[in-house]
Amino acid sequence: MSLTFHWFLPTMGDSRNLVAGGHGVDLGRAAGDRPASLGYLTQITRAAEQLGFVGALTPTGAWCDDAWLTTAMLAQASERLKFLVAFRPGMLSPTLAAQMAATFQRHAHDRLLLNVVTGGESKEQRAFGDFLDKEGRYQRTGEFLEVVTRLWRGETVTLDGRHVQVEDAKLSRVPDPIPDVYFGGSSPAAGDVAAKHADVYLTWGEKPEQVRAKIDWIKDLAAQRNRTLRYGIRLHVISRDTSEAAWAEADRLLSALDPATIARVQAGLAQSESEGQRRMAELHDRGRAGTTLRDLEISPNLWAGVGLVRGGAGTALVGSHAEVADRIVELSELGLSEFVLSGYPHLEEAYWFGEGVLPLLRARGLWEHPAAATLETPSVDIPFAGSAGRSLAPLAPQ
Repeated sequence: MSLTFHWFLPTMGDSRNLVAGGHGVDLGRAAGDRPASLGYLTQITRAAEQLGFVGALTPTGAWCDDAWLTTAMLAQASERLKFLVAFRPGMLSPTLAAQMAATFQRHAHDRLLLNVVTGGESKEQRAFGDFLDKEGRYQRTGEFLEVVTRLWRGETVTLDGRHVQVEDAKLSRVPDPIPDVYFGGSSPAAGDVAAKHADVYLTWGEKPEQVRAKIDWIKDLAAQRNRTLRYGIRLHVISRDTSEAAWAEADRLLSALDPATIARVQAGLAQSESEGQRRMAELHDRGRAGTTLRDLEISPNLWAGVGLVRGGAGTALVGSHAEVADRIVELSELGLSEFVLSGYPHLEEAYWFGEGVLPLLRARGLWEHPAAATLETPSVDIPFAGSAGRSLAPLAPQ
């Protein structure tokens, strides 16, 4: 089995420290000390493409820039990298979404993937004009995806649903190929939507036994509909030449956190309606006072410190390149084949992982550079320079 790796585009801003916010946390627009300019995001895009990541996730929400517009611009600065565009069904009509996806596929040469985000926070949804409750949002997502997928198949669609109504909807051009739909969620309503419509079910980084249980849960639901899904995980990474160096970096990130910011973020996340967010909070016990670095290691090399100030995915793989590779192998043995990764800052961390971990996975026969057949000198064949005390990453604007 060849594993697939995606990176992340920090359209909320980047930093050498953890960037607070996300998932409905009311901190204003999240921002790092490294602005998310088009030039900087282009650097990350090109680095991810060179290193062998298949795609890059772009988030959605009031705390970041629009994913559709940003990735449409970045597609012009890249050749192979796909864009995993996160979007919320309640913000546009299904016919328009299907048309936008078909247009993106055509002009970006089949490099669109879609991460459908139902929206876990009513307060944030209302700011966008969406006043459905959580259950209603999931019902609408199911109806929305029914329309979109039928339109992509070339059908003329009329649907008088509870939340979605279209009449004689049809696309003048269908996407070829049809973009894969990525979908995550931990509630029963999310499971039903995933089993019926998703191509890839995504989970946040929980303990291995929790991940296994979620995969088994979705597999059973999908089997009832005669469907087979792929499974992926969303994680941060801190990978270094030695375990000591990786944990020293995690300690630096933790030490830089302001206790007042942790308290403010956790108070906001405590109001979350998301079952996945509740599960993330349980992993770090809502940032209780006196929490130490290793208190947050919830499973070997799995660190929950990111979730102290960041909503959504809040865990990171921390360790030497070999340790991180070992944990990825173990996760793949649970049934995971796609890994959506990120790290602070996103430019440099892409190099640490891409030049430190991916070659180890390739040596085990678990990964191949997507452009291996056409690359004369793949970047992953270059000896990793981190141990020499210098970074291969280009300088980024501060």
